[in-house]
Amino acid sequence: MNGLMLSMLSVVFLCAGLARGAEQILRDIAYDDEHDAQIIDVYRVTSEKPAPAMVFIHGGGWRAGSKKRVPGFLRKAHAEGWLAVVSVEYRFTDVAVHPAQVDDCARAIQFVRQNAGEWNIDPNRIGVTGGSAGGHLAAYMALQVDEASPVSEDPVERQSSRVLFAIPFAGPTDWGLLSRLEHRHPAYRQLIGYEPGTPAGEMAADRIRDVSPLSFVSADDPPILIVHGDADQVVPIEHAQVLEAALKKVGVPVELHVVKGGKHGVAGAGGKAGVRADAYMRERLSAPRPPGPPTP
Repeated sequence: MNGLMLSMLSVVFLCAGLARGAEQILRDIAYDDEHDAQIIDVYRVTSEKPAPAMVFIHGGGWRAGSKKRVPGFLRKAHAEGWLAVVSVEYRFTDVAVHPAQVDDCARAIQFVRQNAGEWNIDPNRIGVTGGSAGGHLAAYMALQVDEASPVSEDPVERQSSRVLFAIPFAGPTDWGLLSRLEHRHPAYRQLIGYEPGTPAGEMAADRIRDVSPLSFVSADDPPILIVHGDADQVVPIEHAQVLEAALKKVGVPVELHVVKGGKHGVAGAGGKAGVRADAYMRERLSAPRPPGPPTP
């Protein structure tokens, strides 16, 4: 069989996988009832054993974006039939400021565990990823204290919010950097309830600490792959570097994958950034190697 025929068959099988996957997408499932934005899409797979899952958190400055735009490396893994994907929508800052966004994402992970049996998901193999604002939230999910409340009357709240690993793309990690580096985007301040242009010295220290994933680094954190471009002018690479240093200091497995010349578009998880993330994800989930590069 020649190479052209093999390539054509690969396309056929991939398209067939996408078609099968499309039939199993559960859209706009509510994980809470405080706001209409608290919904998820669940990309299920059919398999003999419960499948691992990746939780995807979209970017958009915590006030825009959509759960509909799932990165190519996740879509391809789902089409291959071994990975479930959960794409999270959350309240934006025009509805509620921090910690509403992290509360929503933690609740979504707990909700997935509560429904893991119904959705054929392995509750012990759940990773999280996201870009830009979603990268911030993905890192936060990996580093924050478990939100589980064993005595709660709500069965969802009794579930763990912990993840097996995280892959944040171009995400802010330390609001303390706003006092040392220029951050022109207004979203940093809006997230914690301040007007754009508010001087860093006038923002409350407790808000800066609580919104920063860096604040919650501890030795029991899960492994993290940090992906960042060294030419990012929206989220300076120092955010990635300080988190890498803090995780190394306490002995948490961490890798900083720097995209040379990469700007904030790295947050989209395409190209070389997506290739490295795909390989890392498969390693952590003991999943099959792909037949080709991730779909952009």
